[in-house]
Amino acid sequence: MKQGLALKEHSTLLNIILRSIDTLALLLSGLFCFWLRFSDLNLDITYKNVLLLEILLGATCLSFTGAYRAWRGSSFSSEVQCVIKAILGSFLLLIMSGFITQSSDNYSRVWVVSWLLTSTFFILGYRFTLRQSLGILRSKGYNIRRVLIIGNEELGQSVANKLIQNPEMGLAVTGFISDNKSSSKSSLIESIPTLGNLEDIDRLVNEMHIDQVWIALPMNEVKKMEKVQSALRNSSIIIRMVPDIFGFQLLNHSITEVAGLPIINLSTSHMIESKYRLLKSLEDKILAFIIIICISPILLGLAIAIKLTSKGPILFKQYRTGVNGRDFKVYKFRSMIVHYESDGEITQATKDDIRITSIGQFMRKTSLDELPQFFNVLQGRMSIVGPRPHALAHNEHYKILVESYMQRHMVKPGITGWAQVNGFRGETDTLDKMEKRIEYDLFYIENWSVWFDLEIIFMTLYKGFIHKNAL
Repeated sequence: MKQGLALKEHSTLLNIILRSIDTLALLLSGLFCFWLRFSDLNLDITYKNVLLLEILLGATCLSFTGAYRAWRGSSFSSEVQCVIKAILGSFLLLIMSGFITQSSDNYSRVWVVSWLLTSTFFILGYRFTLRQSLGILRSKGYNIRRVLIIGNEELGQSVANKLIQNPEMGLAVTGFISDNKSSSKSSLIESIPTLGNLEDIDRLVNEMHIDQVWIALPMNEVKKMEKVQSALRNSSIIIRMVPDIFGFQLLNHSITEVAGLPIINLSTSHMIESKYRLLKSLEDKILAFIIIICISPILLGLAIAIKLTSKGPILFKQYRTGVNGRDFKVYKFRSMIVHYESDGEITQATKDDIRITSIGQFMRKTSLDELPQFFNVLQGRMSIVGPRPHALAHNEHYKILVESYMQRHMVKPGITGWAQVNGFRGETDTLDKMEKRIEYDLFYIENWSVWFDLEIIFMTLYKGFIHKNAL
């Protein structure tokens, strides 16, 4: 492991290099954009002052947002957010200073905007390249941090396996420590030994040059956690705790802070955050309005056909469960003859159901009976893409049988969804089919993005209207 120390001792130097390159990126991108705008590099005193001020503001904001912290083990997306916040913030401060000093008319807005975009692209580009290069070096044994895991049972083994499977993080598991009397000196992972018990921590950390201690103990082992902290109280070593949440059914789990308290989210969705909720709402309203205009002749034609072929209303309205468990009326073209069922009973439609009308059979096969739900979208009760809404009686039935069934109601139900374009639509005559539908619904909630929505809409257009499972 000697080569693993080669780059580790130069982490401070790496930090200095990052700061230097960021400063150089701001300077060069500013000069480059000036040359593009004016075809020369003859900066007068005004532009020189703005250039210097932005370099100072940029360096300060990058430091303030944590752009120079250790990114080992963190996703690149979190680093991207950090850099964008810093650069955008620094340019906003620059523009504000121009308005306050009434000097904004003395320099080009085009130059400032192009400088903002170019510097952001340059900084993110070189940081991505650096991250990839360090990942390759770490996978070859360089720039390694030695990790000692407290606890060699299921949680500890899981943590060790994760680190082994991601060598680019440069976190090498040296061994386990366990107070479990039944555990032997050899762990379940052959390449990683159990080195001792809690009494040996201080000695092992010093003798084996450990960089980080990871506590992977069950939540009820508070005394042991305190013992680890006490044993290392005089050490500058990094101590991390892996919460024992792997036994839970998790949905978009994350760690956040509320009122200064560290909070572990076991079940949440980034779709419920205000900015994403607004984005999703705008997407739904704009697309629904355009689609309704385009399909209005089809809506009119189907309405006339329903009225002429059977007695009863054109629309079928039924209460379904929406976001946060609130019930709403869903609109569909009526595809069955008018019939009544006993209170609370919902008889799911089946193939060759005698209640389905001739035009209703066609609408169900082509999913045209769903078209009025675009008005539900305009009302804000549904989304174009989301988990399909089930009848209330079905919710009561399946929430007991299918694990995490009700988590699908964290978001608005949709006209189409990830489950539907993957074939899980129509009659769910077995519990296994419903479980697969819920699995796809929860995957959608956890991985939502505008691009994911567009992909599902495209798949619906391509293969979702007519399907063998449609009734």
